[in-house]
Amino acid sequence: MAPKNHGTPLSGGDRKALAKELGKARAMTTILATQATEARAKGEALIKQADRLLCESWNEKMWADGGPIDPSPTVDQAINGGYAWLEIECSRCRTKRNVDLTLLSHPSTTFVHDLASRLRCSKCALANRRPVATLLQLAQRPRQATPET
Repeated sequence: MAPKNHGTPLSGGDRKALAKELGKARAMTTILATQATEARAKGEALIKQADRLLCESWNEKMWADGGPIDPSPTVDQAINGGYAWLEIECSRCRTKRNVDLTLLSHPSTTFVHDLASRLRCSKCALANRRPVATLLQLAQRPRQATPET
């Protein structure tokens, strides 16, 4: 957008009035920009809180009903809500493992319950078996130490 060009009035009183109005407009832009920044920060905090509550709600549903509950939070909602870890269990050998959602190569709009069919047990893969993982819950940090490989 091209800047406005205010022609300078000829009389002294009109020049003073224009200078005063331009000063008010510049001050108002600063005030409005500050308010916009504050509103954006509040909005982002509310979205983060909503994502956290969505993850907690899904964890409670998983605990109460067992099994992957649809709808689940998306990967980016889980990460934004502070739940960047997914606890899974191998359906064959019952080995529990933590998956870091930030390292997944899936799109961030993927729902967490859709990951169940994509995650496999690395221990069973050594025995040429690829059982599907069972989702347990989202976690804020890994609950158990991951084995070094």
